[in-house]
Amino acid sequence: MKIVVIGPAWVGDMVMSQSLYITLKQQHPDAVLHVMAPGWCLPLLERMPEVDRAITMPLGHGDLQLGARWRLGRELKAEGYDWALVLPNSLKSALIPLFAGIPRRTGWKGESRYGLLNDLRSNKRDFPLMVQGYMALAFTKSQMTSATALPAIPHPALRVDRAQQDKARIRLGLSSQAPVLGLCPGAEFGPAKRWPETYYANIAERWCAKGGQVWIFGSAKDGDVAHSILNQLSPTAQGQCQILAGQTSLTEAIDLLAACNAAVCNDSGLMHITAAVGTPLVAVYGSTSTAYTPPLSTKVETVQTDISCRPCFKRECPLGHLKCLTELSPDRVWQALTRLHPVLAQDVSPITLADD
Repeated sequence: MKIVVIGPAWVGDMVMSQSLYITLKQQHPDAVLHVMAPGWCLPLLERMPEVDRAITMPLGHGDLQLGARWRLGRELKAEGYDWALVLPNSLKSALIPLFAGIPRRTGWKGESRYGLLNDLRSNKRDFPLMVQGYMALAFTKSQMTSATALPAIPHPALRVDRAQQDKARIRLGLSSQAPVLGLCPGAEFGPAKRWPETYYANIAERWCAKGGQVWIFGSAKDGDVAHSILNQLSPTAQGQCQILAGQTSLTEAIDLLAACNAAVCNDSGLMHITAAVGTPLVAVYGSTSTAYTPPLSTKVETVQTDISCRPCFKRECPLGHLKCLTELSPDRVWQALTRLHPVLAQDVSPITLADD
């Protein structure tokens, strides 16, 4: 059997989709599995042993470009795929498998994709977790009446390249002499996912006071946030902190997150990567919910508030107060870290930030 998956566009969603690929290979051990995804997701697919080939999706997320999709579909027709699984919900994402003439085309109803998909699923509400919705597509309709029919979710497990990890350490001048806390304070989705920088600085200061070092991860867009955290630290802690935001490729970030002893992350793509490389993780949730996209790991503590307006799943706080984040104290996150690393349990005081 030859299978192609039209993969998601977001980094976190792509990480979670590995649970589907693992399931497909468990169901069909001899199958050939290809995944089509945007170029920025290809480094993730290269670290998934289940994926035999990653195919670049050359079209933008919002582009219909019907002619280009037709041509891409005709190119894929030569591959002779038996089965296509379409993970995005958009109508246009289902066009390429149709144009490729793939006989079995599976996906959720999404944007009323009648006729485009001939193995259409309409009971998505019965699979509350995103990863459950992905996994359900590996089975027949009759098998998957609800999430209770699913097997145990296989956690994503990205391959870590130790040689490349060492090269990244050398290139960036990173020390391995002290325990590393990784911080991932950005969130591409929007500010309603971003825990305050002052709170991240508080955690960084405590970790450094224990003799550790801090690496701040993120894209170039997160540079201002990373520098804000650094500038709030005491001079001593600043010397134990390194900004990696905008300094690493996604591949290097995978390997370096695996080198951390623990991490604190917003609900973001880097959070899901951290979980998938097995690093002990404290995941901070604001407007989103663990009931939909939890980090898939056994080494995780999630923290969130229970205020009535969350989860709203908005990019920006519709009420303008961001209480789902501001009322989530650094003490709660530190306590979660101590549960992952009991050696941290001894109180460290005083905590002095640079602007005190």
